[in-house]
Amino acid sequence: MIRTIALAQAAGSRGKRWMTAITLAFVGIVMCQSFAAQAQESANVSLTPLVKASTWLNGAPSNASLHGKVVLVDVFTFDCINCKNITPNLRSLQRSKRSDGLAILGIHSPETAYEHEHSAVVTNLKSLGVTWPVAIDNDFTLWNAYHIDAWPTQLIFDRRGALRKVVVGDSQDALVNATIDALLKERA
Repeated sequence: MIRTIALAQAAGSRGKRWMTAITLAFVGIVMCQSFAAQAQESANVSLTPLVKASTWLNGAPSNASLHGKVVLVDVFTFDCINCKNITPNLRSLQRSKRSDGLAILGIHSPETAYEHEHSAVVTNLKSLGVTWPVAIDNDFTLWNAYHIDAWPTQLIFDRRGALRKVVVGDSQDALVNATIDALLKERA
């Protein structure tokens, strides 16, 4: 590659154009490999680690109860303001889309010592109006299994159980809703 750069520099403007073309091709190849790796990683992501969680509030889902449903997984911690900002939309989706085939699940991965306390989680979920099943992830097993790096993160799976969208942060209700609407129209 160093020799190619030297030849391009020696060739003047024609060489610069040639070098630009090579650079763009190289960047394109790297990006394609990155997208392919991400697609492969998403293809390997399933609901299995979540369903196998040992501690649940509001009931535990089973693979059978999720079969054929669009599943929104909300990864949050109850004292996070950004997490609280998306909860009204989740409650609305629960009311309006559950009968259409949407299931909402939560993963509570605490940030502070207070958020580790079981009684604090129960109290705060009630005050937030969270009625869907929530896995308690105090040891960050699920956080790590799903490669989460921020609160809130929403994982949206299609009816076949394939991860189709990851939404990080709040103020993205329109994107979440549009994704769910599109996936609910698809058949398994």
